[in-house]
Amino acid sequence: MKTYKGRYKPKNPEKYAGDVDNVVYRSGWERHVMKWCDDSLDVVQWMSEELVIPYICETDKKPHRYFMDFVIKYKSGRVVLVEVKPHKQTMRPERKQGKSRNTLLNEGMTYVKNQSKWKAASEYAKDRGYHFEIWTENELTAMGIMPKSTQRMRTKKPLKKLPPFRKKKK
Repeated sequence: MKTYKGRYKPKNPEKYAGDVDNVVYRSGWERHVMKWCDDSLDVVQWMSEELVIPYICETDKKPHRYFMDFVIKYKSGRVVLVEVKPHKQTMRPERKQGKSRNTLLNEGMTYVKNQSKWKAASEYAKDRGYHFEIWTENELTAMGIMPKSTQRMRTKKPLKKLPPFRKKKK
C-alpha cells in the first residue's frame, strides 16, 4: 500500500481524547482505522499518537519514546493499545538471494527496535488492565476496516519482460 501522511478531522470530535485539531495519520491504513474509530458505535473514545511509552531499545540500550498509534476504548470498557504495521514488518527478516547485506541489516535493526517497543507497550498495557494488539493488513481486512478497493492485489507470477520492439530491416 502506498504510504502517505495527512490530517484527519473527526466527524465525532467528542469521541477523540486528544488534540482534535492535530490528528495526523502516517499511512492509509492508519487513516482507515481513524475513520473506523470515528464511525464505530462500539468505540466510545479514541486517540492517535497521544500516548507516549518510554522504552529501552535493545539495539543501543538507550531510552526512547514510543508514540502509540492508537488507544481505543470500547463501550464494554475494554481499552486496547494498537500498533498498525505491515505484516512483513512483524516477522523476523529473512536472508534471501538478491537482498543486500545493508538491507538485511536495516531490516534486522528495525525488527529488534519494534520488538523493544512492543514489549514495553505490552507491559504498559498489562500494568493498567489494557490490551496491546498489532493490526496488520490481515486484521484490518478481517475486521472490515480496510475497504476491499485498497487491499493489495496479488498476482500469481510476475509478467515476463518483453524484448524491446525493433522494426525489421528490409
